[in-house]
Amino acid sequence: MTPILQLASISKRFGAIVVADGIDLSVARGEALGILGPNGAGKTTLFGMITGAVTPDAGRVTLHDSDITALSPARRCKLGIARSFQIPQPFGGLNVFENLLVAAEFGRADRRGDLARECVDILDRCGLADLANRRASTLTLLQRKRLELARALASKPKLLLLDEVAGGLTEEECHALVALVRSIRESGVTIIWIEHIVHALIAVVDRLVVLHGGALIADGDPRDVIASPRVAEIYMGIPANA
Repeated sequence: MTPILQLASISKRFGAIVVADGIDLSVARGEALGILGPNGAGKTTLFGMITGAVTPDAGRVTLHDSDITALSPARRCKLGIARSFQIPQPFGGLNVFENLLVAAEFGRADRRGDLARECVDILDRCGLADLANRRASTLTLLQRKRLELARALASKPKLLLLDEVAGGLTEEECHALVALVRSIRESGVTIIWIEHIVHALIAVVDRLVVLHGGALIADGDPRDVIASPRVAEIYMGIPANA
């Protein structure tokens, strides 16, 4: 499959701490890729280097065969990269609809068409239509996580990065969120999803990689990766000979 994103020898350190050590990663157009790893493994920093919030010390980030390593986050967003945050970051003083309209107006290169109508459709798709006029700061955790997704979709992404969107949810809420992520993927959006809730990842992704100590230590079929003794030892603390 044709890659939408390629990371070539991406490296990053903060002082003596290495968070990315020559990572090579290719993501195919339309793929859903899961990223697993213990806290401090460098997962969110990796997202930062994809979106432009973090500058790599070495290596190259390529989108659609174009080198975007030096581009700003705003420029990358207009090229089709959007993300959600582990801790939702809505515009708290705006209502839910206005949050989406800001993303549609300023987060995409092509602003033709009825942006307000598109935002209404996205709210409906994300289960937020009844909350359109609610101030974002008053939403519940699940509603804020849905708003993170909806706002990202309003920028019309080709590549969507999800950072632990299932964390802190009840089992029922998690199932609802998984269904939403699956529908986004089925619409043709490429997804990279960082998540600690393993069963949520398994329900959506085609491929799973594991990040540890700034390096990719596993890459493959999600169930095979989870069953790997090395992954069990590093990520779950289970000795390989147990």
